[in-house]
Amino acid sequence: MVNSMSRIGDAFWRAAAYCLHPRVMLLSLLPLVLMAGLAFGLGYFFWESAVDGVRATLGNWRLVESLLGWLDHMGGSGLRSVLAPLVVLALALPVIVVLSLLLVALLMTPSLVKLVAQRRFTQIERKQGGSWWRSLGWSLWHVSLALLALLISMPFWLIPPLVLIVPPLIWGWLGYKVFSFDALAEHASVAERRQLMRQHRLPLMMLGLVTGYLGAAPAAIWAFGVMALALAPFLIIASIWLYTLVFAFSTLWFTHYALTALQEMRELRAGKPTVVEPELPTVDELLQPAPVPLIPPL
Repeated sequence: MVNSMSRIGDAFWRAAAYCLHPRVMLLSLLPLVLMAGLAFGLGYFFWESAVDGVRATLGNWRLVESLLGWLDHMGGSGLRSVLAPLVVLALALPVIVVLSLLLVALLMTPSLVKLVAQRRFTQIERKQGGSWWRSLGWSLWHVSLALLALLISMPFWLIPPLVLIVPPLIWGWLGYKVFSFDALAEHASVAERRQLMRQHRLPLMMLGLVTGYLGAAPAAIWAFGVMALALAPFLIIASIWLYTLVFAFSTLWFTHYALTALQEMRELRAGKPTVVEPELPTVDELLQPAPVPLIPPL
């Protein structure tokens, strides 16, 4: 357990340092632009109808109508006009999270895994245990399960302690499944990937839980209440950018941990001593471009 915690801490700081790499920063722009364009496009065409539909649905619920009537009597009549837009924003937020995760997995993860492999694991063999379409199918399946779990657990969010526990647990489980698969897809065989995910289930779940709470943190910027409606365009962009950074960091964290575990497992099988890793590189070293191999003259 101590060794696993040491690996987790080492992978954490390496992932944080790699987030400052220019390639990582540039890669994060593509999901941001795509998600921002999609969000504003859907808002332009469907915002009014979505708000009207939610307002009509809430009006048919006697409990909600009674609560709004009591608030009107207490001087909170302004809440009636903003309740439906706030509900639409609350329902849109999980969709933004899921789509951001999928875009990072499809557009950033292969390049991030390649970056880590080029700088730390140049000798590790690539066994191509998961193609891109398998990764996409794996991600879509587990995203669907996570959304179903979120939908079923929504009534429990009304209990204050559970709203801080249940959603991050679901996001953590989703991150554990998606990031572990993607980190090992190119270098591990199917059997190796399954063995590593089984042997390191607890540490990987810990990584997923932490990333689940990190993924829930950007939602705090929506704590402006009614002010969130006026700031919604800016808050949406900020949320997408934060989610992209969180998921990019999570990918790097899982990749550093998973490839280290894969290398150690292969060395143990081959009867070779485990190679002591170099010290954590500085930020200046990480920002230097990767060396270009010399091509001998013909």
